[in-house]
Amino acid sequence: QVQLVESGGGLVQPGGSLTLSCAASGSIFSITSMGWYRQAPGKQREWVADITSSGSTNSVASVKGRFTISSDNAKNTVYLQMNSLKPEDTAVYYCNFLLKVSYTSSSMRYWGKGTLVTVSS
Repeated sequence: QVQLVESGGGLVQPGGSLTLSCAASGSIFSITSMGWYRQAPGKQREWVADITSSGSTNSVASVKGRFTISSDNAKNTVYLQMNSLKPEDTAVYYCNFLLKVSYTSSSMRYWGKGTLVTVSS
């Protein structure tokens, strides 16, 4: 059993900053990648950023230069530092881990329950 717990969401004014974190626990053999998605009201879930176990990162164009993804592999934790937030960043943010629970298992994607980020004055 693997659990992902997110924290750090909340209400912030436009131009402000927030840092999200997501910690994975349970039966984890290896982690291939970690990432963040978001779902705005009335819209489909979209990919935001991801980071591999070796540290390679990528992000959607709309957040480049404003959001930074990082991880602490020893703590099985991924972070999303969000700066210069805009109202259009308002969404529920979900973390996900692509991982294996044993040497012989296939990689599976696990999701957190989401944390709400609201950007409003």
